[in-house]
Amino acid sequence: MRDYYEILGVERGCDGASLKSAFRKLAMEHHPDRNGGCEDAAARFKEINEAYSVLSDPQKRAAYDRFGHAGVNGGGGGAGPGGGQFHDVHDIFNEVFGDVFGDMFGQGGRARRSGPARGQDLRYDLEITLEQAFAGAEVEIVVPAAMTCETCEGTGAKPGTSPTVCGTCGGAGRIRASQGFFSVERSCPRCGGTGRLVLDPCVDCHGHGQVRKERKLQVRIPAGVDDGARIRLAGEGDAGARGGPRGDLYIFISVAPHDLFERDGLDLLCTVPVPMAIAVLGGEIEAPCLMGGENCDGNCKIPVQV
Repeated sequence: MRDYYEILGVERGCDGASLKSAFRKLAMEHHPDRNGGCEDAAARFKEINEAYSVLSDPQKRAAYDRFGHAGVNGGGGGAGPGGGQFHDVHDIFNEVFGDVFGDMFGQGGRARRSGPARGQDLRYDLEITLEQAFAGAEVEIVVPAAMTCETCEGTGAKPGTSPTVCGTCGGAGRIRASQGFFSVERSCPRCGGTGRLVLDPCVDCHGHGQVRKERKLQVRIPAGVDDGARIRLAGEGDAGARGGPRGDLYIFISVAPHDLFERDGLDLLCTVPVPMAIAVLGGEIEAPCLMGGENCDGNCKIPVQV
């Protein structure tokens, strides 16, 4: 009987990740469905599965490392031909390939009833003036968003009626179909993955349970906000499906170009003409001010050092 490490092409001291990677590669290469039912491929695949079922189990691997095949084929009911207790091949494939294919494999799949779903996040692009960015401001915006239908309270069914369980998927929202060795799971085509059917839809939302409306929101712009900044308003996105929480609203700030000033980080740049005499001898010139206030009359004078 061949050495299990040799079968998988790994060193004795390899870690679990290397073991899984080797098994994945060999199992895909020698899978019977990929080799036209070839008996040699089937035998090789069984050998690979046997090796991995032992080496992937820490206790069995320790016994194998110490006693060889006798350590896992002995009277204790180890893993081996003729009475051995290997992992189910579906379980092994779920374990090894689940991170690639998700819940596709037959034995590992479990029907999942569709429950509440979080609403979509929304994006709103807001342009503000340099003055608003400097001092901060409160701006009103109008955002179109999905809202829970008030007529049917989000059920999608006409008032007085209720959605029914989908007979195709039994309310799970997903169906499983066998394709050779694998059992592939996909969304139910009849109910669209919701697990229920609206036979008598609401006249306002047409069975969707949501309507799209415009909402007015007050957004506080903090002082000193920079171009490209993002403001998150939690729970102001689209309504969730089937009673799920609302998504978030992300506001992306852009600062409009200014006629006089140019921003450079926390600094403001301004081009001001300087008379030749002051440029030569030094003195003070009048320069524009971005914001007026108690200490500024809007016509500030700044010293120019020459």
